[in-house]
Amino acid sequence: MTDYDVLRVFCGPDGGYGNELGVVRDGSVLPEQGDRQALAAKLGFSETVFVDDPERGVIDLYTPTRRLPFAARPCVGTAWLLDVPELVTPAGVVGARLDGEFSWIEARAEWAPPCTPRQYAAAAEVDALDVPAPGERSGTGVPPGEARERIYAWAWEDEAAGRIRARAFADGDDGTEEDEATGAAALLLTDRLGRALNITQGRGSQILTAPQPHGWVEVGGRVFLER
Repeated sequence: MTDYDVLRVFCGPDGGYGNELGVVRDGSVLPEQGDRQALAAKLGFSETVFVDDPERGVIDLYTPTRRLPFAARPCVGTAWLLDVPELVTPAGVVGARLDGEFSWIEARAEWAPPCTPRQYAAAAEVDALDVPAPGERSGTGVPPGEARERIYAWAWEDEAAGRIRARAFADGDDGTEEDEATGAAALLLTDRLGRALNITQGRGSQILTAPQPHGWVEVGGRVFLER
């Protein structure tokens, strides 16, 4: 079995919650995309990262069903694990830094997969949402392996302080119904609102963001090594 690390990314203040991520530090053991896709499907994480050059931060990203040009959560976790100043993804070069207990990346909103933000009047309304059935999240007839609509439900907890309550519902082929922590959706919402955000997502994950000049957005969170 190929060796890999398991991280939890976007953990809460007490170290709980967050979302698991698989990282294969030696990507050379599986150089072919088909083999990488097969391992990502077998592991079953929302994303699995293959590190092709740990010094330069060159990485390759997969869900259980497809290869990704970029994903925020895997970049936050892998940047923490490798402790490098940047990551090289198919979408572009992602800046990276560590700041105390938080790992940060800097990326562009256009790199993130699309999602549909839905604002609610109060955080309690977001908390009360049921996980939608697949037919309620997207239309039918989407071919297997293709990305489907992702709903990002959110509300202000404290607008002046930039605090948001959010939940993400993903209609994909990897079995994910509600995503505990989604960096890409946080990146897109930050780009739309044009301000720094402190997001509590899912059961208790925390995602921090901050818009930067020239269309860049920083996304940060806590990362813990599971094994």
